[in-house]
Amino acid sequence: MSVKSKVYKIVLLGEGGVGKTALRHRYLGAGFKQSYSMTIGADFAAKRTNVDDKDVTLQIWDLAGQGRFQSVREVYYKGSLGALLVFDITRQDTYNVIPNWITELMENNGNKMVPLVLIGNKGDLRGQTEEQVPVEACNQYASMLSDWSGYNVPYVETSALSGENVENAFAELIRNVGAYLDKLRSQ
Repeated sequence: MSVKSKVYKIVLLGEGGVGKTALRHRYLGAGFKQSYSMTIGADFAAKRTNVDDKDVTLQIWDLAGQGRFQSVREVYYKGSLGALLVFDITRQDTYNVIPNWITELMENNGNKMVPLVLIGNKGDLRGQTEEQVPVEACNQYASMLSDWSGYNVPYVETSALSGENVENAFAELIRNVGAYLDKLRSQ
């Protein structure tokens, strides 16, 4: 018996240099490189996967984080079913602008909220630098986002370098998008 795979369009959001492309490459099995070229506009990849016995095809849109690409990014949000909000745990400024990314997502995706996962990337550097976004603050913010959005918004600390929690972050989003779509179908 053949089961048709569901297609979920998701977006990777966050400032330039936080590791969105590295996370995508790691998730796709390409490993980690020490340097990546800046994403210009958006980059696209697809992956078939199985989470909780459900076949899913992810359309992963990695959106450029630099402000000069904002007008180019707008078109790529349409039809998004979920988003990974990525910041660098060693750069507080990348954490502070997460609300701007949520606003941009909503404004360009029909003013609707979709499932989110808050990702603190570069977890392998936790404890190695003085300035870091505290885990407690990230968990509190994820909880506040959950209350505000009506969705469970988990905080996942990842390392694209080591691969730690990368699969888990994507799996969390896939589960939440599946629950979101099930809820829409039952209404």
